[in-house]
Amino acid sequence: MRPGHVARYGAIAILIALWAFPLAWMVVASLTPEARLFGGAAVGPASAAGAAGTGAAGGAGVVWTPDLAHYRALFTERQFWLPVRNSLVVAGATTLFAVLVGTPCAYALARLRFRGRGLVGAAILAVSMFPQIAVVSPLFLMLRGVGLIDTYPGLVLPYLTFAMPLTVWLLAGFFRDLPSDLEDAARLDGAGRIRAAVQVMLPLAAPAIATTAILTFLYAWNEFLFALSFTLGPDRQTVPVAIALFRGQYQVPWGQVLAAAVVASVPVTVVVLAFQRRIVRGLTSGAVKG
Repeated sequence: MRPGHVARYGAIAILIALWAFPLAWMVVASLTPEARLFGGAAVGPASAAGAAGTGAAGGAGVVWTPDLAHYRALFTERQFWLPVRNSLVVAGATTLFAVLVGTPCAYALARLRFRGRGLVGAAILAVSMFPQIAVVSPLFLMLRGVGLIDTYPGLVLPYLTFAMPLTVWLLAGFFRDLPSDLEDAARLDGAGRIRAAVQVMLPLAAPAIATTAILTFLYAWNEFLFALSFTLGPDRQTVPVAIALFRGQYQVPWGQVLAAAVVASVPVTVVVLAFQRRIVRGLTSGAVKG
């Protein structure tokens, strides 16, 4: 093997190890009893200083065996299935509406010529530049006024304010790079603008649409500030909020937190693995090459 190949594969192996180690540690820690996490039992503030000095030696010489106690407590005591369901509903609805509305908007910005097109694009981009904390108060007042606090629509609508610009800008760039010859040929054969867009351009943009949908889903799944601000109880809390509220008055149940993190990673992993080919195509192909 050539020295260049050895260096390349060695660098790849190091990157994979750096990426995989935190995930592997999270899984192993979630299967470790609470008393053996970080070398000692969960302690309060009075004994935290003493435990810090003995943590390294606390678990020395003990054989590790997996324990599902954290996962059992997660679903029996904390009913973690409820925030998982809420996150799936909110993230799925946000992705669906963002793609359904954002795709024709992106096509119009990229392919149609009309007065004020640049201004519309700049306005969409400006919305995405606002920090979320700056719009929490007015959004809360608006949602409370129409009775949408602590509801699914009360989360989906604020999510769309930031998911829609992401969808439009990603898809507009892809539509702009597609060659116009195919669309022009379809229109010469008698197809109207809408038919040419639906039957010619949309199939070509399918990888980009899939990639955009997954990125939107990830954003909605991981969003924390809006979910914390616009929910009042566990009935509508999403996964990030539920995990953040695991903390007790004197201790943090790290085992359950890590188990919840593993559970929260499963839907995202499934989505990415299911659509990985379309993701790669959408991120690497910006035009049709003949």
